[in-house]
Amino acid sequence: MHKCAFKLMQVAVVEEEMEEDEGEIDDQYEVVNENERGNKEYGTLELPLFSISGMTQPQTLKIRGRIKNEEVVVMIDSGASHNFVARKMVERMGMEIDETVKFGVCLGDGTKIRCQGVCHGLEIQLGTYTTTISGHLFELGGVDVIMGVDWLRTLGEVLLDWNRLRMCFTERGQRVELKGDATLQRSMLSLRSICKVTDVEYSATLFTIERSKQGGETEIIKRQPEVLQKVMDKFKVVFDKPKGLPPNRNQDHAIVIKEGQGPVQVRPYRYAHHQKNEIEKMVTEMLAAGIIQPSTSPYSSPVILVKKKDGSWRFCVDYRALNEVTVSDKYPIPVVDELLDELHGSVWFSKLDLRAGYHQIRVKQGDVEKTAFRTHLGHYEFLVMPFGLKTAPSTFQATMNNILRPHLRKFVLVFFDDILIFSRSIEEHAKHLQIVLQILQDNPLFVNEKKCEFGLQEIEYLGHVVSGEGVAVDTKKVESVKAWPRPRNIKGLRGFLGLSGYYRKFIRDYGKVARPLTDLLKKGAFDWNSEANAAFEELKQRLTTAPVLKLPNFEEEFVVECDASWRGIGAVLAQGGRPIAFYSKALAERALAKSTYEKELMALVLAVRHWRPYLLGRRFVVLTDHKALKDLLHQRITTQDQQQWLAKLLGYEFQIRYKAGNLNGAADALSRCVETEVNSISIPQWQDMQEIKTAVQQDPKLREIMDKLEKGELPNSAYTVSRSLLWHKNRVVLPSESKWVNRIIEEGHSSTEGGHAGAFRTLRRISNNFYWKGMKKDVYKYVAECLICQRQKYQTMKPAGLLQPLPIPEQVWEDISMDFISGLPKSQGFEVLFVVVDRLSKYGHFILLKHPYTAQGVAENL
Repeated sequence: MHKCAFKLMQVAVVEEEMEEDEGEIDDQYEVVNENERGNKEYGTLELPLFSISGMTQPQTLKIRGRIKNEEVVVMIDSGASHNFVARKMVERMGMEIDETVKFGVCLGDGTKIRCQGVCHGLEIQLGTYTTTISGHLFELGGVDVIMGVDWLRTLGEVLLDWNRLRMCFTERGQRVELKGDATLQRSMLSLRSICKVTDVEYSATLFTIERSKQGGETEIIKRQPEVLQKVMDKFKVVFDKPKGLPPNRNQDHAIVIKEGQGPVQVRPYRYAHHQKNEIEKMVTEMLAAGIIQPSTSPYSSPVILVKKKDGSWRFCVDYRALNEVTVSDKYPIPVVDELLDELHGSVWFSKLDLRAGYHQIRVKQGDVEKTAFRTHLGHYEFLVMPFGLKTAPSTFQATMNNILRPHLRKFVLVFFDDILIFSRSIEEHAKHLQIVLQILQDNPLFVNEKKCEFGLQEIEYLGHVVSGEGVAVDTKKVESVKAWPRPRNIKGLRGFLGLSGYYRKFIRDYGKVARPLTDLLKKGAFDWNSEANAAFEELKQRLTTAPVLKLPNFEEEFVVECDASWRGIGAVLAQGGRPIAFYSKALAERALAKSTYEKELMALVLAVRHWRPYLLGRRFVVLTDHKALKDLLHQRITTQDQQQWLAKLLGYEFQIRYKAGNLNGAADALSRCVETEVNSISIPQWQDMQEIKTAVQQDPKLREIMDKLEKGELPNSAYTVSRSLLWHKNRVVLPSESKWVNRIIEEGHSSTEGGHAGAFRTLRRISNNFYWKGMKKDVYKYVAECLICQRQKYQTMKPAGLLQPLPIPEQVWEDISMDFISGLPKSQGFEVLFVVVDRLSKYGHFILLKHPYTAQGVAENL
């Protein structure tokens, strides 16, 4: 009997914000011949095909580990029979390889591939747990080490939770728990890797592939010019991660408190349980690195946790209260325009970015206690300059200026942690780069190679594009206006005219240029034509060129005007009422649901960060039309979103002022330029309208009213005739005896929209569209007789009082009770029974009555 092989569907999701491709399955495998029996083999080794490319499977767990103090990616795979290590990693670390042991590895599709040796005594550190394995050399992609059943069987009883990415076992009486890294569970695949994986019999593979946006966060590794690469290779230590405390420098950071001010104490914020775990972990790491120490300081500031894009957390301290009592440092901050003037004639550029630059400067010994922060674990203080102190930018600039002073403006520019090296030739540039790297190594300062750029002939620096042809303004300053979409309706046109009108005094003949656009605002006149389009493009051109755009004057105060709409944010950087740059950004789908406060805060933060070169180290003003933001710098932070956005403002010195929305037209217009509006409107059509017309035409009374209206005999009547229907105050009139009366009441009361509302609300809903004689009576009767309402609704009347029993009579017929039974069919003209009962004997008399009966007639019958 034939049995089909098990079918397996593999799904790979390739997204934008994934890790970079760490390797490919290339064509360097040596396929094993079944008849070949070279070298010694022991046992059958198996390796899942998907594990070769680092693809995550249900039975795999990825962890970050360390080998020889270098970070590696380890995959624990219960589908692999043995342990495997990447050939490239082994060669890079210079490990010894036993090439006498070569064997065939059986892949998931049945193919056998020759292994390339064994690496013995490989010590791997997984968190606090350390183990030693023997790894078989193999071409792996996406991971460095695969630990299979060969290692798992040595652990004894193992508890695995694939959903929570956790693994527990006991080692020498101690419980060991390994946690998988969720950020490693997906990885970007090369096309060659995909082809290898999909070529498997009896399997179907489904890929969801998204196109990466240009200018996204995808890291492109560029090869440096050879002459520069040689220089960089000489100073590899400059690109390493710093270890231990930095040396004492001439500019150790000092915190000077205003006279008369006592120690600042702010109680810590409350944190969720998982955040406390993160705080404990980061405090432990900083203690181990020596950048903080336990404290007994009278000062205290709260901690803020900010979530990064990769899901990890950034540790920040909220020093707002300390900054309020700190004396400002007036060290001169470089003027961007003056820095750029020095670049004339240069054609080769390199940009260096310091790694955690603030942490490479120590805090002055007497001021360490002022950096103290408090957590649920205890009280600590920084030994290095923390992020968020308002005088930190000045200290950092002074440090960099002193270190590079002999070469400043000759071939080096420094703006805080951005170092620009410029030269006239590539040979000269190599010498300049060597000088700067030598100074950094001597001092010692470390740079982040991933954020550096070397040997470019065009580079972006401080909001400008620098090249051999000169310095050009970055088009990002005005792209928000240049990319303004053509207005599709009156609302969009008003938004654009609001922006252009805000700066009309700087635009010559503004009224004449904008006339074709303002004419479209007239009722029913919105018809976009070539004349209007020409005016639209002309205004955009004038808004983004002089004399409207002002050159920044760093002796004057900068003003940031920001605003947020439901769909986007906008901001203007200005001085003296004239714009310097524009900024606009559409909100992502996940941000649309945020509150108005959160959107306005987002607009403020993104605008300040966007114009960092202009604002950092200088006092500036922020104008917003959201009053709740006015006290942002003084209010207690309570939500995670507030902590995340406020952390991005630490280190800036500014004041927030309220500006009414009708006066904040430029930023408001920029925030709404991305809004869209549906211009096609559809309305439901009632399919039963024709039957109602027929019913109205057939009703004699309504037909008579319609005839009189058509003849003009009822000039002041509330009735009208339109579309073959009779209307009463713009409501459709129905025959009172029509079947449509009950159907409409049922629709208005018992349907999903009606919701079994009360009689009054049901009447209001129906009377919006319909009218008939006796309408109120019919609706109230229907609602009163609704069985569902009677069964499900509670009584809205006041509860009845307590029963008051009557005294028992002593004689027959001394005390009687009476009632009427009506609604009976007529018999000889009688249709009512008058019932009289003796309360003592319960004997009853039944007396016939006719309608109408009166009190006197009832009394006579007694």
